[in-house]
Amino acid sequence: MKKIFLSLIFLAILTTGASAQVKMLSLPQLQKRISNPDTVYVVNFWATWCKPCIEELPYFEKLQATYKSQPLKVLLISMDFESKLPAVKTFARTHKLASEVYLAQRKSDQELIDAINKDWSGALPGTLIVNGKKGIRKFQEQEFTYDELNKLYQTNK
Repeated sequence: MKKIFLSLIFLAILTTGASAQVKMLSLPQLQKRISNPDTVYVVNFWATWCKPCIEELPYFEKLQATYKSQPLKVLLISMDFESKLPAVKTFARTHKLASEVYLAQRKSDQELIDAINKDWSGALPGTLIVNGKKGIRKFQEQEFTYDELNKLYQTNK
C-alpha cells in the first residue's frame, strides 16, 4: 500500500512538471470532470498507435475551435499504457493538440470500458458525448468525419 501511495505521488509530480499539457486522469476524475451540467462534453478515446484515431483528431480540434464560445469541452483521452506518458506528451506537442489531453490511468482497460459504456467492445476510437443538463450520455465506437462529429454535437447540445 505504501509503495502504491509513493508511486501515485511520484506520478503526480511527473505529470505536473515540464509538460503539463498531458495529464494522467483516473476514472473517478473523469466522472467528476464530465459532471458539470452546464457544459457539453465530447470525450474521445484514442491511442498513438491507432491510425483511425490519429486521422480523426483534427476533427475534434476543429469542433473545439468552432464552438469555443459555447459551453463545449473536448477531452482527448489516450488509452496508451501509462508507461507511454512521455510518448503521448511528445505526440500532443508534435500535433499541436489544443484540446485537453489526458492519459487514462486505470487498473484495467475493462474497468474503464465498463464504466464508459457496457456495450463498448474496447475498440478504438470511441467517443462519449455527455450533456448533463438534458440527461444525454451517448457512446459511439467508430471513426468520425468532421461532418459526422459536428452532427453528433449539434443533435446532443
